[in-house]
Amino acid sequence: MELTKHSLNLFFATLFTAFFLFTISSALKDGETCVNDKSCDSGSQCGACNGNVTELPKCIRIMPHNPVSKVRGLPFNQYSWLTTHNSFARVGHRSDTGAVLLAPMNQQDSVTAQLEAYLTSGKEYKIHVLGVLNFSVDHQNGVRGLMLDMYDFEDDIWLCHSFHGRCFNYTAFQPAINVLKEVEAFLEANPTEIVTIIIEDYVTTQSGLTKIFKASGLGKYWFPVSRMPSNGSDWPTVESMIEDNQRLVVFTSKSSKEASEGIAYVWRYLVENQYGTDGMKNGYCPNRAESAAMNSTSRSLVLFNHFPDTPDLTESCNHNSAPLVTMMNTCHDAAGKRWPNFISVDFYKRSDGEGPRAAVDFANGQLVCGCNNVDSCRAKMRFGDCNATEGSPAPAPAIGASTSTTAAGRGFKKRFADSDGQQLQLGWLKWTGNGIIVEVIGVLLLVN
Repeated sequence: MELTKHSLNLFFATLFTAFFLFTISSALKDGETCVNDKSCDSGSQCGACNGNVTELPKCIRIMPHNPVSKVRGLPFNQYSWLTTHNSFARVGHRSDTGAVLLAPMNQQDSVTAQLEAYLTSGKEYKIHVLGVLNFSVDHQNGVRGLMLDMYDFEDDIWLCHSFHGRCFNYTAFQPAINVLKEVEAFLEANPTEIVTIIIEDYVTTQSGLTKIFKASGLGKYWFPVSRMPSNGSDWPTVESMIEDNQRLVVFTSKSSKEASEGIAYVWRYLVENQYGTDGMKNGYCPNRAESAAMNSTSRSLVLFNHFPDTPDLTESCNHNSAPLVTMMNTCHDAAGKRWPNFISVDFYKRSDGEGPRAAVDFANGQLVCGCNNVDSCRAKMRFGDCNATEGSPAPAPAIGASTSTTAAGRGFKKRFADSDGQQLQLGWLKWTGNGIIVEVIGVLLLVN
């Protein structure tokens, strides 16, 4: 009887494994013609620029690689992060005031979706199935920098797209605390991730920002100004920021708030190129008026903006393609041969395949290991020693035999194991709008 139970367990788990592996292996790769997003590999979407009916849609990767998973222990300023401009201004959002919004829209999805790590929390995990097979799974959008415009409005602080420092019903999106709570939920669920918030600050209420950050629960993740280098030297390592749970970096555009509220004045710590259409002229990368010169070495971070004055969902596909990478190279030269730490765009998912994701991967490759793609980086490699891996495709999901003799190794106690060896217990197989969440033990329990 026990043998029969074990055989049934083995049968159902093997059947499930075969189905799941088939689902993953049958997903279309980058550049392959597709029908919809679900037909593409994880971290990709189906699309084409300009709505050209003669151009078939293809799978386009939108998710950059997680650079920390490649090489750990570097300072924060030696990594690059995908950043969304006006992260809160989502197409189709209705103002929480009830009014019709008459404000520009800059992104296609919510802050939660921009940050969201479906299964991996920004890492490559492995599922161990029956102690025989394991394969890597990677699902996320990968945004780690948020640009938020905050205003006083209706006796609260709101996210608003407005002018002359005033917010109106038809330009107000929602109370800022709503989005801050989304960030808090992400950091709580993903204990090895770091998020940066850059605030365009119109708040005049005394300690207004301090109050909403505290109310949102983000105070416990605060990275203090006292640890930020103001002389252009290296930041603390990402590893130390994670260990100390100081995983939220916040900047404000108001210099007085560094002393009054302990919120870092953004242009004391980074240089930034001109935003908007004037910052998109070929061969020219001027600094924003408030910023020090792009080649100033007294600031250790570089923010690269690439978006027009008026957001355009259709045209963003072209803006976020070859012109983005070309302008990043121009700004690299203007910034004293420094690659950007933040790459800020509108409609970050839109490109012909060589857009924001490619720019971030390239910048991280240069910053982390001196290669043209961060996927070439590996632990303990010599900086710039790219010959072994440069130009090679990303490795396929590894499938191999487990040598464990424990119950877990035999497949009776299934777990997700991340790249650091931390363990996460899984649950029943279920489908969400963003992907599949799996727990193999759920299959085994069906016949126990």
